[in-house]
Amino acid sequence: MHQADPGSRGSDAAETTIAIEAAAPVAAAPDLGLLRVLRDDGSVDPATDPGMSAELLLRAYREIKRLRLLDARMILVQRQGRVGFYGACTGQEATPIATGLALEKDDWVFPALRESSIMLVRGFPLVPYLAQIYGNSADVLKGRQMPSHMSGRAVNQVSWSSVIGPQLPHAVGAAWAAKIRGDRTVTVGFIGDGGTSEPDFHNAMNLAGVYRVPCVMICQNNHWAISVPTARQTASETIAVKGRAYGVPSVRVDGNDVLAVYKAVSEAVARARSGGGPTFLEALTYRIGAHSTSDDPTRYRSDEEVATWVARDPLARLRRHLVHRGLLDDAIDAAMEQELSAEISAAITEVETHGPPGRETLFDDVYADQPWHLAEQRAELLRGPKAPAGH
Repeated sequence: MHQADPGSRGSDAAETTIAIEAAAPVAAAPDLGLLRVLRDDGSVDPATDPGMSAELLLRAYREIKRLRLLDARMILVQRQGRVGFYGACTGQEATPIATGLALEKDDWVFPALRESSIMLVRGFPLVPYLAQIYGNSADVLKGRQMPSHMSGRAVNQVSWSSVIGPQLPHAVGAAWAAKIRGDRTVTVGFIGDGGTSEPDFHNAMNLAGVYRVPCVMICQNNHWAISVPTARQTASETIAVKGRAYGVPSVRVDGNDVLAVYKAVSEAVARARSGGGPTFLEALTYRIGAHSTSDDPTRYRSDEEVATWVARDPLARLRRHLVHRGLLDDAIDAAMEQELSAEISAAITEVETHGPPGRETLFDDVYADQPWHLAEQRAELLRGPKAPAGH
């Protein structure tokens, strides 16, 4: 994370920084510090430990491992030309998995690029999830969305927008609606570090702060907005501290520490649900792989930098904790990996048996009741010759 040099600012800015630090020392300021639970040896800090059960910890490990294996497999599938595009989550799995575990079934999720796996945590089946990457007839979205934009009404997850920022105002708006209706729904909206330079971020933060909506806004700061480093995005000491300007309580959390993220998200969700208003979380993490299968990260970052963050891999850190507690060993881990790999292989095989969506679906979902002119167009389309197989 870039640390701004107070000496490089004007005197007014330097005085402001000193005043803020005097009022809220780094050790006591959650938006300047870094919430951690896991220690390097696999033990936990008892002062911050959220007390996750053994069952929940093993569930988190299984979900992260499945996502890691799934991402590796889908990158291979893309390289073979079987899908057009894929954006992996490698190195950033802790935040989406922990968030999914912290939510209730009626809460809504407005993801960015690397949070679609929350759907799987909340019970969305793997086969239709993968079908959205292929865009075939098994896809509940009928092939109308880009790969890596997975969503599903069954688990209250909305598709994200490739123009980076709009999902955060959408999350705040949905939370405002929930507040007006008086229900207990909480919304969670995600954004990347680069997205915090977009107007949508500031609009969402301001609206959330003014109307005290039940929304948790999470920035996954993975240090790179494609090829632009965080230091080129902001001179602010942290991203979390930006919440102060909008009156939104904010927390900076170790985004590679599953227990810390679970604690931060759970507390923010509980606060929102009880009428306490919004929270902004900055999850400090790292994108180990490429931005997407269209990217070559060797062009803009060093191998040494990547190696530093590989040593902080969230999967390895959680594994050390489980081993430390006697909940996991090599045999259990190997059996789990074999089972998950078989599940993924079977799902891919099944998905690839499906052809493209039927051309008549082009007219579905436009109106609740199809008007006459679309009915005529549909009939005319179906009278025409069919496309060759595979097209």
